[in-house]
Amino acid sequence: MKKILAFSLLLIAGAASAGDMYRWVDENGVVNYTPYPPPANVKNVEQKKLNNNTIQTSGASYGVQQAAKNFPVTLYATDCGEPCNNARAHLKKRGIPYTEKNPQSPDEVENFKKLTGGGLEVPLLLVGNLKTLKGYLASEWDDALDAAGYPNTPSQETKSGTAPAPPGQ
Repeated sequence: MKKILAFSLLLIAGAASAGDMYRWVDENGVVNYTPYPPPANVKNVEQKKLNNNTIQTSGASYGVQQAAKNFPVTLYATDCGEPCNNARAHLKKRGIPYTEKNPQSPDEVENFKKLTGGGLEVPLLLVGNLKTLKGYLASEWDDALDAAGYPNTPSQETKSGTAPAPPGQ
């Protein structure tokens, strides 16, 4: 009897992962749960669509999401060579979601001049309204990102090469 019960439970568990379950009562009044449709002569059949019960584990960690929400990171950069490349690599290494803007684009020129007081130095890092950093100096960038609550090490998805997108993008 225990073997039949165990087998039935395994069958139901396997069927649950498949997605559909049927509930029906046979001519003897026995309630049946099966992963396949009942015989044609059964009148009262309930079909249940079972969803997979999964927890999403991909995407940015809660800490990164909160930091990005409160202090979104914007990088103004061009093809300025080593400083801009190091700046991008630094953000990627830490797993920081950021928006990159080109200060030479017509849409950004005026805004960039306001941020820099008219200067044209890139890279320029904005960490929300917390900090604006001109040029690239790793220790200064780390201090600003730490103060904003960004983690010091990249999350798993960043290590695999898919950095999380900033909120709202």
